[in-house]
Amino acid sequence: MVTRSDILILGLTAGVTGSLVGGLMLGIGLGLVVNSVHAGWVLVLPAAPVSGLLGYWMARRLARRLPPLA
Repeated sequence: MVTRSDILILGLTAGVTGSLVGGLMLGIGLGLVVNSVHAGWVLVLPAAPVSGLLGYWMARRLARRLPPLA
């Protein structure tokens, strides 16, 4: 059974890992773009969706632990 603390920890870990991964991708990508390496856009553009997908993946993993409804 999933408890309230599991949901709280899920929110905290999803927020922290999402911001770390997205921020690193954004920072490294923008650093490359500023130095005229246009391949940095490959890191900049998907930074937000990748960080959101990490939280979604963690939530799906937690939802698998729920008992069936019927």
